[in-house]
Formats: sequence, structure tokens, C-alpha cells
Amino acid sequence: MFAREEAIGKMNELGTAGIPFFFFTDFLGTKAFIRKLDENDPAELEFSFGDKSVTVENNSFEFSKSPLTFDDFLLPFQKVVDQINYGNSYLVNLTFETPITTDLTIDKIFKISSAKYKVRYKNEFVVFSPETFVKMIDGKVYSYPMKGTIDASIPNAEHILLTDPKEVAEHVTIVDLIRNDLSQIARNVSVPKFRFISEVKTHEKTLLQVSSEIQGDLETDFQKHLGTNLFKLLPAGSISGAPKKETVRIIEEAEDFDRNFYTGVCGVFDGKNMDSGVMIRFIENQDGKLVYKSGGGITSFSKAKSEYQEIIDKVYIPK
Repeated sequence: MFAREEAIGKMNELGTAGIPFFFFTDFLGTKAFIRKLDENDPAELEFSFGDKSVTVENNSFEFSKSPLTFDDFLLPFQKVVDQINYGNSYLVNLTFETPITTDLTIDKIFKISSAKYKVRYKNEFVVFSPETFVKMIDGKVYSYPMKGTIDASIPNAEHILLTDPKEVAEHVTIVDLIRNDLSQIARNVSVPKFRFISEVKTHEKTLLQVSSEIQGDLETDFQKHLGTNLFKLLPAGSISGAPKKETVRIIEEAEDFDRNFYTGVCGVFDGKNMDSGVMIRFIENQDGKLVYKSGGGITSFSKAKSEYQEIIDKVYIPK
């Protein structure tokens, strides 16, 4: 692992030399794993970006979850709502740990799950994330923040998701935050696509999620500044909140666990361009027991019952 400044220097060095590499960071961007692609050991690290195909045909499995009780959810939820009402934040991404029981191993979960960004690191954690962090391609940067989730089986689900005041406020806040973040490293930042719907299929149900596209112009030699630019954007806005500094303080007070690599970012540089994802949909091996980490955005419009249900709905294996 590299400490923050070492990681920035290493990524800048590899980017300048055009050497392909893979990386992942922790939530706050205090440390990062970086490995040249030609030096990777697949027994230790596996990743798959953009390919949603499943490599194992027989993907039937047992899966159960033991979420915290609604009463246990209420205390941190109310702490966050109070901070929002005090004016200390507009949006806080609050997360929880959910113990799960399954006959799947970390390795098997990686192989059967279907997602845009998949990572397995040793027997420590597996990620199957649908959310892009940033793409840096041919002198442009793109981000696709994902905010707003609903069970697709609910009658009129798409209309509800797109018109719900809480969901609208949450998404607008995140788009504005990401737009400002990208303005630190890019020019001519714009939002060409605002609030479009995509489907995420799970082993239990289909979810609808809302995303937007934000883009800007990078310097022509952006590869020389990969680390500098990436770490300026951390932590990712969609899984922290706004304003970032004060919201991170609120998160650290409200959550009773260390996120570590959960809600960090993972990415691959192919020698010219970079693609990266937010490490949500995250299962961690804690002393032989599997724990799923999931969360959701809290605003002044949030209702405790629906936020609690969203935490539970996000505990799944994608198909």
C-alpha cells in the first residue's frame, strides 16, 4: 500500500511513462494500492471493468442478510438529520454494515456477480459496483454520479423516482458537487445528461437508479497528472455529501465502523486513458464472517422508513 503522497507520485510517474496499472483507494484517499498490469498476480487481485458477463454458468446460491433493526438505524439517522437541520450539511451519505450468510466464497462472488466494475482483493473483499467515478479519455473527463434508487416492481416506480422531492434534491446536490469537483481539474465543465434511469438486476429484484453525466476538458498531457487530479476529487462526492469537509466529520461521528476501502475508488489506466468506479456494493471478510456495507443519501426530505428499506435493498448479489 502507498500513503497518499506516495500514491500521487507513483500514479503521476506511471501516467507520464504510459505504463498501464490498476489501483484502488480507501474512502478518504489516505492510502492506495497500485500495481502495474504486467506484474499482477491474479491469485491476489482480479478485476473486470465494463464486462457484465458472468464467468460461472451455475450461479445458484444461498444468501441471507441480518440487517440492523429499525430502532438501531434511527439513532445515527437522527444524528445526521439534526446536522442537516443545523445547516452543517445539505446531503450526507450514511452507511451501515449488514452481516450476511451465504455458501459463496469471496472468489465465487466475484465470478458469478455481474457489474460494471468488479474487484476481488485476496480473500479480503469483493466489489461489484454499477457506478462510474471518473473517466479520463482523450483529454476529457467524465463523471456519472448515481443517486436515487427504487424497487422497479413498485407501481409507477420510474415516475415516483423522478418526481419525489427528496430524490430530486439529493440528485441535484450531488450533480452540483461533482460539477464543482471537476472544475478543480478541468475547464468547460457541463452536464449534457441530467437524471437518466438505468436498471440494476439483483438476485432478489430489479432496481431502478438515477444517474447524470458531467464532463469537462483536461489538459492535453493529463496523463502526467493522473494522481494529482484523481486525489483532488477524493472522497467521491456521491458517497460522502456536501459540503465535503463538514459532511465527512458528520459521517465519522454517525457511523460506528471504519469504511476503509468501502466507498473508495478503483481504476485502471491502459497507458493512455483511465476508467474508474466507486467501490459501492461491497462485501468484506471480517475474521471469516462476511459483512455487506451499504448506504444511502440523507437530506432534509428523508423519511426514516424509506431510507432504512433502501439500505436493506442494496444488500444483494447482482445477476
